[in-house]
Amino acid sequence: MITELRLENWKSFGEATLYIDPLTILIGTNASGKSNVLDALQFLQRIASGVKAKDAFGSIRGGLEWAAKRPNASFGFHIVTVENHVRYECDVHYSVKDYVLHEFFPLKHIGDNPGLVESQINKSLQNIFILQPVPDAMMHYTELSDRLDSNAGNIAGVLAALPAKRQKEIENTLTQYASRLPDRDIHRVYAEKVGKLGKDAMLYCDERWADSGEIFTVDARAMSDGTLRFLAILTALLTLPEGSLLAIDEVDNGLHPSRAKLLLEALQTISKQRNIDVLVTTHNPALLDAMGTEMVPFVTVAYRDPETGASKLTLLEDIEQLPKLLAQGTVGKLSTQGLIEKSLESAHG
Repeated sequence: MITELRLENWKSFGEATLYIDPLTILIGTNASGKSNVLDALQFLQRIASGVKAKDAFGSIRGGLEWAAKRPNASFGFHIVTVENHVRYECDVHYSVKDYVLHEFFPLKHIGDNPGLVESQINKSLQNIFILQPVPDAMMHYTELSDRLDSNAGNIAGVLAALPAKRQKEIENTLTQYASRLPDRDIHRVYAEKVGKLGKDAMLYCDERWADSGEIFTVDARAMSDGTLRFLAILTALLTLPEGSLLAIDEVDNGLHPSRAKLLLEALQTISKQRNIDVLVTTHNPALLDAMGTEMVPFVTVAYRDPETGASKLTLLEDIEQLPKLLAQGTVGKLSTQGLIEKSLESAHG
């Protein structure tokens, strides 16, 4: 699994290192570089999966034109993975000219067995999954599928295609967490095959109203965007292969602040059970406060260098003034008031 990723002249970054833990929280103001980190992971996943380098920029913001931090004409990455307590490292660099990826510099391996290093690095990169739930895409009938799409549009098809026992286990877990979301009681979350041939599926929810006790069934078209996004995150955690890295931008988008603690609980519990690392970005002070001080070592701050404008990454616990900052309030409060970024700016001033 990936433990470190160093960015070199990638988009807004000059040089910065992201340390990846079982649950990594990436925070920072708008345009600080958070999404550029996820773009790097997406690019590397596509390369490792056999996509041609020039095609790997599809849907990545800015495309190849903005891949290298200007005025540089190249970018690269240093990747560290750990498998069975063995550390593997490699460097990979690209050169850009006239907005065309002209050269690919082969992997520079660090280790005695280059073939094994490349195999382990590629395996870890292939297991990166960028989740970008689109509720509108989740509201329709979908074909059966064995892997969740990045937008989670085929969530019903993934659940309905599972072996019966595994499907029931996952749907029970979805119900367990989803029942704690609304004011009314969610009795069951499930997917069923539809049509004569049973090749399509729909996502359903049985709701029980407290006054009458009667159960009403609704399909995904009647579910809220927040509920659908929450179910997409849970489904990714429950269906991705073990050893995966799940990355989610704005993880709590559409979710009421009062449910932040529930979301954090799901991320921590399920990812640990299934040996999946999770990287999320957030602006939500409620989620940051739900973490408590014990999560401080796993928070990374993205910010801009006030002198160069380059994006940088620093561990929250490495900020020299952190004890004084925490004396003023919670991490959520500090983030809301911009005090974390101000302390970093003053340190570079």
